[in-house]
Amino acid sequence: MRGETGQDVPCSPAPAYTRAAYFVSDSTGITAETLGSALLANFPGVDFQRHTIPFVDSVAGARNVVRDIQSASEDGTDPIVFATVKSASILHEFDVSGAVVIDLLGGHLRELEATLGSTASEQLGQFHGLGDIEHYFARMRAVEYAIEHDDGQSERALDIADVILIAPSRCGKTPTTMYLALQYGLLVANYPLTDDDFPSDGLPRTVTRFASKCFGLTTTPLRLSQVRHERRPNSTYSSLAQCTLELRRAEDLYRRNRVPFLNSSTKSVEEMSAVIMQSMRLRS
Repeated sequence: MRGETGQDVPCSPAPAYTRAAYFVSDSTGITAETLGSALLANFPGVDFQRHTIPFVDSVAGARNVVRDIQSASEDGTDPIVFATVKSASILHEFDVSGAVVIDLLGGHLRELEATLGSTASEQLGQFHGLGDIEHYFARMRAVEYAIEHDDGQSERALDIADVILIAPSRCGKTPTTMYLALQYGLLVANYPLTDDDFPSDGLPRTVTRFASKCFGLTTTPLRLSQVRHERRPNSTYSSLAQCTLELRRAEDLYRRNRVPFLNSSTKSVEEMSAVIMQSMRLRS
């Protein structure tokens, strides 16, 4: 395939074939889906039809799921089951499903039992429990803080922030803020860099006292223009020239004030959060 310039443009390979993927759990299914998806991500050539089935906490419930899986098998999608089910009797029901069953808990629990010299609890859903209730409430408080301080809406209590993300509009500040808050319980504020913050050489007044807490985000002009175009098509705001200008000014600002920053154009929220935590030496 050739682009407008006449140069070859690489095309993403089409998925080779389709497989059904079932994430089955005796609780919410979040763990099964997260771990299973992380494994499936290593096989981009396969088109996975995903089904998350939570609260399979009885033999009868498992048999109902097995019937669905057998139907998928008859359709030729060769199902794979990722299970976080602690009960051996419930998990055993999937042996007749015709699917490849990957037990995401069993082997690890046996290893822990041997190491700890103790038998794992049979209580359903305990693996997915809140665990440390204080950590749970800390995450909820962090989410409230993130909402209050999203997009520079509040200057209150910035002194207790763990990190303040600064960047031009639509560079990924809000999703990264919410991920750090919900996943790690960190107090994160974010502040948008606008035309009003330039041409000053220093950081914006709102965050200048907290320079040591600041972390910058950038992206590529083309990517930023594409994202902004979805919000305000054919506007100065989304033009390539405006995006190029704002990103250049932001990166110059970061360098002048020794603010660490990263390019968000090719990174997931998870990757960005990991880099930020490592760079700012943050712990959950």
